[in-house]
Amino acid sequence: MNITEPTRFNDPNAAATAANWNITSVERDTGVSKDTLRMWERRYGFPAPKRDTVGERVYSLAQVEKLRLVKRLLDLGHRPGKIVALDITALHALSTAPGKNHKTDLKNSHDPIHGASLALTATFMALIKTHQIEAFRRSLSTHIAKHGIAATLKDIVAPLTYEIGEAWRAGDLQIYEEHLFTESLHVVLRSAINSVPRTGKAPKILLTTFPQEPHGLGLLMAESMFALEGCATLSLGVQTPMWDIVQAATRQKMDVVALSFSIAMNRQQVQDGLRELRHQLPPNIEIWAGGSSAALNRRIADGVVCTQGLDDIGIEVKRWRALHGVVA
Repeated sequence: MNITEPTRFNDPNAAATAANWNITSVERDTGVSKDTLRMWERRYGFPAPKRDTVGERVYSLAQVEKLRLVKRLLDLGHRPGKIVALDITALHALSTAPGKNHKTDLKNSHDPIHGASLALTATFMALIKTHQIEAFRRSLSTHIAKHGIAATLKDIVAPLTYEIGEAWRAGDLQIYEEHLFTESLHVVLRSAINSVPRTGKAPKILLTTFPQEPHGLGLLMAESMFALEGCATLSLGVQTPMWDIVQAATRQKMDVVALSFSIAMNRQQVQDGLRELRHQLPPNIEIWAGGSSAALNRRIADGVVCTQGLDDIGIEVKRWRALHGVVA
């Protein structure tokens, strides 16, 4: 596949020139399986790939961009039969319309803390959009040094992560720009975590994501909070097979398995995966699940704690320590 810079939605002529994505690349890039792509093609007439010289499907960049947006809307709870056949303009209108699955718009808040966050978010967003990566990292590191990790996560990282996602969905930010942002956060936060004195107190936390979840930023934010609480942590990174999670948790004698779920992960996969993991783990190992997935708003299973934000992490740590007689 020829690698070209992604084209924005408002440049259809340029997008139409790149009919060179095979079905494997489309599956990897969009998160939509090959079987689903073929089913949609038969049922809805989209996508409508051409064929190469050996008869294999090839997709234009315009189709791939639309599939990304369709996938994001599906993750928000929309049904494929209602959206797959829509044109790109209608999909954009749907993606930006307020609804029950969207977070409250930060701009509508009158809380002065949110106001301060908005100003900071705008400053850091400008650095990302103008590709001033080193300036972004230095500014974020300086803010951590002055205000601490917890305040930086709350005032900058969390709202900025949300705004980055919204900008990507609206076509105002390219995928590579989102990746630059994510990688920069990883560099800065990892350095900050390593600077926190570790007391190694219980609970011992194993951090990871399921195989279907490639996003690790939420995991790193959670690890930052656990470090501030003095917890012993072990991160497996992202996309760990369930049996490996079980083996690591039991052999390393962990007290808690902490999992992060972004909005990109299918609700049913979240719920079914957590129930299965709960069944596989010993009952003495708790499961804590956090992130932006709407699946976490519902009761999952006994022994699965769903946190609603970073502040909940400290609350759950205190609860666990009180339950087990551990002095902080």
